[in-house]
Amino acid sequence: MAAVPPVTNLLAFEAVARRRSFALAAAELHLTASAISHQVARLESELGVRLFERSAHGVRLSVAGEQYLARVGGALAALSSATEDLRHGVSNSLYVHSAPSIASLWLMPRLRAFAQAYPAISLNLSAAHTHSDFALGQADIDIRYGVPQWPGLEVEPLFEERIVPLASPSFIREHRLKRLEQLLELPLIQSNVSVVQWSDWFAAVSDQRAPERFAVRFDRAQMALDAAMQGLGVALESTTIAAGHLADGKLRPVFGLDKAVKLKAHFAVYPPRHARRPPVEAFLAWLHSEAAKSK
Repeated sequence: MAAVPPVTNLLAFEAVARRRSFALAAAELHLTASAISHQVARLESELGVRLFERSAHGVRLSVAGEQYLARVGGALAALSSATEDLRHGVSNSLYVHSAPSIASLWLMPRLRAFAQAYPAISLNLSAAHTHSDFALGQADIDIRYGVPQWPGLEVEPLFEERIVPLASPSFIREHRLKRLEQLLELPLIQSNVSVVQWSDWFAAVSDQRAPERFAVRFDRAQMALDAAMQGLGVALESTTIAAGHLADGKLRPVFGLDKAVKLKAHFAVYPPRHARRPPVEAFLAWLHSEAAKSK
């Protein structure tokens, strides 16, 4: 195994990077600012790169520092969690990482059922667009969104989704939305991370070309759905992820479900060795049971 820098230096680096201040990092770690500065300097010397750009206005991460933090931050968090579990006698912990929108809109409303079914499992949930790094021990299971290209990992699809234009009932009434061609004259909401873009949907259901400009753009489905509920335009999203909003009547499929693009884009991903852990096995069984109800 390659030499690992002293943990004290890594903790100093992570604290400065997170707080954007040597003084605040020092207060958090109960050290002097001078000690923190020396620890970071030793780390930079050992790595042979500058991790921070220092100026009269403060400190900010260099490009190399940003890249290093993305890897080291997760590893330190995993170490901290493992230590806390051991300290408090928690032996049945489960760490789940997820794409943000499915975490908040689909998974969170169901977690009470999991907690009731498995009260002995201590569940830790995090969410981000970036995938967890299993090599660093950041998660037991990752619920990922996208095209499944993750070699060396177990990849299990959760459900088939229907992607359709969605809008608030008042927006549909105001614009008397009945024909697909009307979308070309109305504000469309762009979800930048969606597997199915407006151009894909138009190509699949009509001979019309999608517009090249959009009213607003977002980097997650939840924000696109919120914008549609507020009447900012028409969102192209999954009826599975938007199920709560559809059930509440806050959104409606503009053209029903006839003009849907179907796909599988959410997956439970994990290393094969993780499947031997009872909490992982229990969560996967529960997850697939809940996913089956979403069809």
